[in-house]
Amino acid sequence: MSDSLKGQLLCSLGMVLVGSTVVASKVIGQDIEPFLATVLRHALALPVFFALMRWRGQRLPRVGRRDAVLLTVQAAAGSVGYSVLLILGVTLASASDAGIVAGTLPAAAALFSALLLGERPGLRLVLAIGLATAGVMAVAFSPDAAGGSSNPTRLAGIALVLAAVACEAVFILANKRLSRPLPALAMSTLMSAGGLLLSALPAAWLAREGSGSASAFTAPAMAGVLYYAWVPTVGGFLLWYAGSARTSGVRASLATVWLPVSALALSAGVLGEAIRPWQWAGLGCVLVGMVLAATAPRERP
Repeated sequence: MSDSLKGQLLCSLGMVLVGSTVVASKVIGQDIEPFLATVLRHALALPVFFALMRWRGQRLPRVGRRDAVLLTVQAAAGSVGYSVLLILGVTLASASDAGIVAGTLPAAAALFSALLLGERPGLRLVLAIGLATAGVMAVAFSPDAAGGSSNPTRLAGIALVLAAVACEAVFILANKRLSRPLPALAMSTLMSAGGLLLSALPAAWLAREGSGSASAFTAPAMAGVLYYAWVPTVGGFLLWYAGSARTSGVRASLATVWLPVSALALSAGVLGEAIRPWQWAGLGCVLVGMVLAATAPRERP
């Protein structure tokens, strides 16, 4: 096996783990308040990241004021916003629906690049955005969906997952605006630390107001938190960066197609959710859109 192919395999395994966070969020959200779950996730992952940094002989870099603001935005959007909104979304919609919608991330990042950074999307990116939109529409308004296509609770869940995708797109774009790129391990450590600090205050406020009293530290929910913290958060990081260092950017980007596939397969296998024809159609649109977004050249003004 060539080094490049091995890298793509590692990136694909990393994306399979990221897709599993949809199912983990479904299990967690049934018993634990989302902000508290986010606190627990980062509190468990952060010591592992610090241990890895010590093992690799790395230190946290010093950053300027502008980069500090951007890093805070990234942590708020990617480490807190994505996790909280995804947990909220899968409590209202099925995990299979959420997994397909989460797969629109590359197209959403391309759209935000055009809207916020002034990048001119080429034909492939326009098609990718259109296909991703069609995939979400197929899932949201499928006539054979549970509760009907007009079920407001389900539609609200899909909207929350879309908001989570938007947060992750902001995370990606903010990273492009840093004055200098940060080492991957240091970046992950900072995002975990920022996520812990930014989620602790709302979690404490909700607990004080009584909104967090419904949280129950059941065995399945805590197993979901432990899994989310140590497997996708830490393990997914290690697999992705180990793989991306061995292969091209296009090959690494193509590995993201495994995110919705993993989420859909695990939703059926672990949660026992039925996969309907309209979900397969939506998945097909999203996958083609992801491939187009991954292989499209970026054009700047």
